[in-house]
Amino acid sequence: MQIPSLTGLFTPRGWGLLSAGAAFLLAAGVLGRRDLLAVAVLLMGLPLAAAVLLRLAKPGFDVERTFTPPLTETGTAATVQLSIRCRGSQIPSATMREGLPLRFGRSPEFHFPSGLAVDGRASTYEYRLRSSRRGLYAIGPVTAEFLDPFGLAKTVHTLGGTDQLAVAPAPQDLPVLALSGARGTEGTSPSRRRGTPSEDDATTREYRYGDPMRRVHWPATARHGELMVRQEEPVTAPTASILLDQRAAAYGAGALPGSDDSRALLTTESFEWAVSAVISGAVHFSDGGYSVRFVDESSSPGLLHSPSAVDADESGFGGSDGVHNLAEGLAGLGLQPAAPAPAQTADPLPAEPFGDTLLDGLAGGRTPGPLLMIGGRLTTSEATALAGAARYSPQPLALLVTDRPADLRPVLRILREAGWVAAAVAPATPIASAWALLDRDRDGTGAATPAAHAGAGPRRKPGPVVESTFS
Repeated sequence: MQIPSLTGLFTPRGWGLLSAGAAFLLAAGVLGRRDLLAVAVLLMGLPLAAAVLLRLAKPGFDVERTFTPPLTETGTAATVQLSIRCRGSQIPSATMREGLPLRFGRSPEFHFPSGLAVDGRASTYEYRLRSSRRGLYAIGPVTAEFLDPFGLAKTVHTLGGTDQLAVAPAPQDLPVLALSGARGTEGTSPSRRRGTPSEDDATTREYRYGDPMRRVHWPATARHGELMVRQEEPVTAPTASILLDQRAAAYGAGALPGSDDSRALLTTESFEWAVSAVISGAVHFSDGGYSVRFVDESSSPGLLHSPSAVDADESGFGGSDGVHNLAEGLAGLGLQPAAPAPAQTADPLPAEPFGDTLLDGLAGGRTPGPLLMIGGRLTTSEATALAGAARYSPQPLALLVTDRPADLRPVLRILREAGWVAAAVAPATPIASAWALLDRDRDGTGAATPAAHAGAGPRRKPGPVVESTFS
């Protein structure tokens, strides 16, 4: 319960009675009239008694808040439904205000009970919120201002707690370019549907009663001496890996303007661009039939440090549900500050960025597909460490975002010589434009070569470094 100041205890009507009572009290002292003293006591006692009763009779309320949709995207409005129910036998009237971060503007106000309340005890209100910045926003609590029946005194109570509104980055539509035509390591196009029956994707088992005769595998039957039937197996979808450098030092970390809630993210404009590129790439790969693996620069699960992650230890995201979970985790993902220097103990040292741990994780992939690395400023030594990861993907792609893309020429050169297709862009560059730059550089001429499409074929000849200075 909030304790109001003395000026907030009474309404203008209450202050009027107190002022009149003080005047009558002064007149009674000057004139020596008992009747004026009685009037003064009455006028001053009414507001004081009303204030005491309001503070002693605190009403109980249940507050429930739901968001539609439960996870909203940047630039998209979410509908908030606020249900308030009075638990007491007496139903007081009150003016209520929802608590909102400053980003959302003026907090909505409403009267309880509403005119649509059926029994007077429960009222439901709706309003809409929209944010252009991803993050977790604390919505609530409700503050209620109660008046006594005569409108002389008032008190303010806090009702309920807060609920987290998760705003995920909205994916950008990436152009359907030659990058979309990548093949898996076995030369097959990825698909989430079951494969067409063939000798390459079928196994056999013993005949069971009810199996159709058209599924009898006669060569296997001849070898085993008993009826064998064909059992189709789904073609395994290749995995597209997305690597996001989450180190604060790579993006020049600092608090963004407007980060006014308790869960303000440590982020920059460059990192916001990188996060949007992650979800855009994930949707693009998923629509192409890939499952998505999301890790950080040390091969740890990419959402390990996100408070909004459904499962922080999960790194694989398949299908629409998986991409939805990835987007929810990205809502609360912030930059990771540099760890302090370890003391002289037996504790293991943290994994080096782009080191052997990352290479081991990439080497363990069963059916590798494209590898998309999204990062900020890299040093030449970090680029050298990352360069070796290109051999674990038939299609290694790198997007680096920084305020000064031209400064990354040595880094891009190292990546190119190792087989990466790389581009450095500014945060103002549309993600689709950055993606188009990668596609234009597939073979150095702007056209995709057949060899570049075949995962089992020879590695393409590296094209020239692409740099962008969009602003």
